[in-house]
Amino acid sequence: MNYNQLLITAIKACVSGGKEIMRIYNSDFHVEYKEDNSPLTLADKNCNTIIEKNLLKTNIPILSEEGGEIDYNKRKEWSLLWLVDPLDGTKEFVKRNGEFTVNIALILNGNPILGVVYVPVKRVIYFASLGTGAFKAVIDLEINTLEDLILESTKLPIRKNKNSYVIVGSRSHMSDETKVFFEEKKKEHDSVEILSIGSSLKLCMVAEGTADVYPRFAPTMEWDTGAGHAIANIAGFKVHDYITKKELNYNKENLLNPWFIVF
Repeated sequence: MNYNQLLITAIKACVSGGKEIMRIYNSDFHVEYKEDNSPLTLADKNCNTIIEKNLLKTNIPILSEEGGEIDYNKRKEWSLLWLVDPLDGTKEFVKRNGEFTVNIALILNGNPILGVVYVPVKRVIYFASLGTGAFKAVIDLEINTLEDLILESTKLPIRKNKNSYVIVGSRSHMSDETKVFFEEKKKEHDSVEILSIGSSLKLCMVAEGTADVYPRFAPTMEWDTGAGHAIANIAGFKVHDYITKKELNYNKENLLNPWFIVF
């Protein structure tokens, strides 16, 4: 299997979808609300359409947040699948703070083996695949070859001399359990810095070395984490189930993630 070809396909799909997101972001857009009261915009829907159009060429099945529920009896036959969140951080999109991403992961036998996280506002992209490595770049809107992109990228993790132990947490979903975790770490380390940010950027911050740990003791879905998980893993970090201490796995019957820690 040519993972490099699949990676560049996913990168181009993210960037194309990101262009559409920015078109709507810069307009007077309308916000709908799902049954769980989470926001939904035309940007989510249009980006999903663009991504699926790109990924369908690979003949690999797609599981997307906006693509509708697919029965597990069908999904369980998929050893390989795309996992897509066309707009992760819709709350941040609505707030217009720029902290939202386009996420695409490739899942093999429940494990994330390729991931792309694109930040449309800053044109920053994180990407990784097995055998190729994990990278971060600021990109032009036209992507040529993977080789050219890697030459313009920085390999992850980026070693940083931090004076503090850095914890990154959710901007929109801070739980009481997360606050307790913060207090415990303050007892373990002389200096602790706490950062709050939206979307899958939190996983990417650990992958690049900006943060030391990301605890998530609140609900997430598989498409929220798959791409960032792949990037973190390939950069040398772990995404562990808080209870079992095992790596998160994907394409489960219940697509809700357990609590987890990235470190």
